[in-house]
Amino acid sequence: MAVVGRDGRVVSANHALAALLGTDPARLADEAAADLVDLCHDSRTWTAYGEVLRGRAEPLRCTRRLKGPDGQSLWTEVTVAPLPDSGSALLSVADISDRRDLQARLRHLQMHDPVTRLPNRALFFERLAAALGPDAYDRGGTTGRIGLCYLDLDGFKAVNDTLGHRVGDELLSAVAQRLVQCADHTGYGGPGGHLVARLGGDEFAVLVEDSTGTEQVAALARAVLASLQRPFDLAGQRLSLSASIGVVERAVAGTTATGLMQAADTTLYWAKADGKARWTLFDPERNAHRMTRQALSSTLRPAVERGEFTLEYQPLVGLGDGAVRGVEALVRWRHPQFGTLAPNRFIGLAEEDGSIVELGRWVLANACRQARCWQLEHPEAPPVFVSVNVAVRQVWDSDLVADVAGILEETGLPPELLQLELTESAVMGSAGRPLQALQALSDMGVSIAIDDFGTGYSNLAYLSRLPVSVLKLDGSFVRGFQDEEHPNPADETIVEAMVQLAHRLDLTVTAECVESAGQAERLRHIGCDTGQGWFYSRPVPADRISALLGGG
Repeated sequence: MAVVGRDGRVVSANHALAALLGTDPARLADEAAADLVDLCHDSRTWTAYGEVLRGRAEPLRCTRRLKGPDGQSLWTEVTVAPLPDSGSALLSVADISDRRDLQARLRHLQMHDPVTRLPNRALFFERLAAALGPDAYDRGGTTGRIGLCYLDLDGFKAVNDTLGHRVGDELLSAVAQRLVQCADHTGYGGPGGHLVARLGGDEFAVLVEDSTGTEQVAALARAVLASLQRPFDLAGQRLSLSASIGVVERAVAGTTATGLMQAADTTLYWAKADGKARWTLFDPERNAHRMTRQALSSTLRPAVERGEFTLEYQPLVGLGDGAVRGVEALVRWRHPQFGTLAPNRFIGLAEEDGSIVELGRWVLANACRQARCWQLEHPEAPPVFVSVNVAVRQVWDSDLVADVAGILEETGLPPELLQLELTESAVMGSAGRPLQALQALSDMGVSIAIDDFGTGYSNLAYLSRLPVSVLKLDGSFVRGFQDEEHPNPADETIVEAMVQLAHRLDLTVTAECVESAGQAERLRHIGCDTGQGWFYSRPVPADRISALLGGG
């Protein structure tokens, strides 16, 4: 301790303070106290110190690093408090070096992974936040960019499951060493400009501060990938390993830790989805597509309740007489944000999350109701059937037979005016419940059509035992007829063979994607029964079909 006068000079000091500073108490007298304990280190501390000397403030407390008698640095806690009614202040200096060392050791344990000794998730995000903070790009001499390699080991769980967690931990430690070697290699990162961390499990990250561009981080990813593909010799065994790496590189300005990690996580997912054992660079366009897909998926189910779907109809025309025999109902989503969406934008999502059942039931009910309206509006015209697409999940996740029966009864539509379309792969693989459902629908009088026929794996022997009445040839076969001046004989031979096969099995054939009179004529000559495509009509609202039927 020491008593400090109003002028900031030491009046008297005890032996403990003198010993701490490596001198005699007498020699401290009249010394500037602020110089002894470095109180002029910053303006805020200096101002507070002056207030204490003038007796107009609370005690000042701060931590200072001083030089001890042996020349070694020591950490001290400095307190300056006014002495009542004396005009002086009491200076106290406590050696807290041991406490600081303990805190440092505890922080190291808290911020490092015990298996690999790498920085852990907490330290990584602390460093990332500092790298993205305002100080990071306000100071001069920096590139203002940041890079990240986010990697996950392929097949690590199998190592743990077969060889045990001890070998798994040894493998993680060996992986960590190779990552550090790659990150320290000249050209991939500067001194202190990168951080290798284990984020948990078999996930690691390499942070490159002051990145010089995408190529630098990509080169690091390539080096990491090559390094990890070299065999590991552990516990008397040689293990092979690979990794999937997501690479993100961008400007610090405008980047958040959450945004950077989301981009890295998405890119890592792409690397795994693309086949693993590779690195993938973040692609904003691909990410925008993913975000759109996610937005559609999250709003798909309530969209049915909100009435955002509508139906359009495309005629199926007899190739012999040009008369409308039926229409295919095609669902459209009038999305409030993305506009009108075709089925290929959302049907796959609906099948994934199960909302296809509710949506399919809505499509079926509205299509049957509309077909019944046409029948009543045009009693003089031959009735047209309506064809509705059905997903296999509708058969598995709902009672399709009961749904169809109920809708036909509710709408009054005769069963023979309803056709259900299933894809070739779905129908050809039908067994058990799906096959029973198709048979029950057929017995009810509903027609079953195989959509996109000819593109999947067709078990033709199985075809004869299915309750199918219509084959819809995939448009890829019809497109082969587009060159009318130089037709390909092979295309015509293939289509003719499929048509003859269908007719031998008492099936009718519909050709999709008919776009010209020449195509229609060749298909008619081959023997196709009906055609569908833009040559006849694009998908149109129900009132356009009414006008078409009214005009004959």
